[in-house]
Amino acid sequence: MNTKSSILKKVLYVIIPLVIIAIVVIKLKTNKEITQSKVYQYDKEQAINVQVDTLQLENVNAEFSYSGTFEPNKETKISAELQGKINTILVDAGSVVSKGQTLIQLDNSLLKLQLQTIEVQIEGLEADVNRYTILAKADAIQGVQLEKAELGLKSAKVQKATFLEQINKTTIKAPFNGVVTAKLSEEGAFAAPGVPLLQITDITTLKFTVNVPEKDLSQFKLNQSYSLSADAYSEILLTGKTTMIGSKANMGSSFPIQFTVNNTSDLKIKSGMFGKVFLKNEMSGKGIIIPSSAIQGTDNQPQVYVVKNGKALLQNITISKKTQNKAVVSNGLNEGDVIVTNGFINLFDGANVTVK
Repeated sequence: MNTKSSILKKVLYVIIPLVIIAIVVIKLKTNKEITQSKVYQYDKEQAINVQVDTLQLENVNAEFSYSGTFEPNKETKISAELQGKINTILVDAGSVVSKGQTLIQLDNSLLKLQLQTIEVQIEGLEADVNRYTILAKADAIQGVQLEKAELGLKSAKVQKATFLEQINKTTIKAPFNGVVTAKLSEEGAFAAPGVPLLQITDITTLKFTVNVPEKDLSQFKLNQSYSLSADAYSEILLTGKTTMIGSKANMGSSFPIQFTVNNTSDLKIKSGMFGKVFLKNEMSGKGIIIPSSAIQGTDNQPQVYVVKNGKALLQNITISKKTQNKAVVSNGLNEGDVIVTNGFINLFDGANVTVK
């Protein structure tokens, strides 16, 4: 009996682990099947919905444009040349000012008293010079006394001119016509050299700057006139003259082109507004024009998806011109080709597609 019990125990020691292992394996397999059933399995054979465009020959000699921003022709922060308390500020933010107009008056009472003192000295020195001149002619005094009096008079006149100049500088005037765009101090404050008091902006003439790629630099010539408009007033056509063509590319590998533009009589165009400069495309005739959003690949090797027999096939193309959100294709596409313009998710070369 003990022998049978011992054998049974040994059998159970073998069977129980095997059963446990079998249960774990079955559970893991079941979990794997459940997990796989919940995970999306992309079927490469399934057709992908895309939007397409059938290409047609279009006129490519239309007008195109570059976007840029308007900036003031002149803008400066005005500060005092002398230290002093601000007695009066005669303008406020938004005030239209003319060149030479008084903007700020500093306290100059002490300077005026010093000027009166030197004027009294000049009167005395002039009397001395006149008296010494008469006496010198009569040989009643030595000539050196007359010379000292004359030098003293000259020195006093220089001091007077210095005080007059300092008094003049206590009146701060507008350096050019413009608009006060910032008031940076108040009456009673202390003015000092280098401390801005007002900001004046001249927008009667504006600068308009665009950034263009190197291949388009040949479109612009110095001192040549171009048509411009502000986005906010697209109905107003302005004329700008090229004043600067950049000699160094910026971080975006584009070159700045700057124009000088006369503002409207009521100064509608403001600094910081966006605008466009319009050019005529030198290319003539008809060609293939595609939306820039359809282009894949790189700038060195642009590509598009062409739909043939229900499949999207990558096609290398050559772009001759980009204008805003359009591209002119010179090689790689023909009239009647169908290209994918939207729906690139999961799209790959040779994918099955259906047209929306």
